[in-house]
Amino acid sequence: MANTFSQIYVHIIFSTKGRNKLILASFRDELFKYIAGIIKRKGQTPLAVNGTADHLHIFTGMKPEKAISDLVRDVKHFSTLFVNERKLSRVKFSWQEGYAVFTYSHSQVNSVINYIINQGKHHKVKSFQDEYREFMERFNVNYDEKYLFE
Repeated sequence: MANTFSQIYVHIIFSTKGRNKLILASFRDELFKYIAGIIKRKGQTPLAVNGTADHLHIFTGMKPEKAISDLVRDVKHFSTLFVNERKLSRVKFSWQEGYAVFTYSHSQVNSVINYIINQGKHHKVKSFQDEYREFMERFNVNYDEKYLFE
């Protein structure tokens, strides 16, 4: 039987519920490392996990047998438990419903990783909402503004 070979890179973006600034600097790095661990335990290859106080970017290599929606569901579920069980946030932590996902070619890997690593710099001049809309437009995703954000 022949083997299956693939190289699939996806960039996943989602926000905290209501875009509240819940990802505090005091636990941000710990949370992002934990999320990378979730991705690894699910058999995928985390390439970059970073974000700001109100949203998250994940760049990962995916195997074709794993559904992106299942990975996002697991990341949201287990990272929410991680924050809430450890009482890292003073208020109940949760993620927004939904997410955006975009694909990239191998030649774009380094630029996407650099973009995600430099989230702090990007968001000194651009809001998450503006960044999200730009991704939707750049990738020619049709959307209705009233359903874009909670």
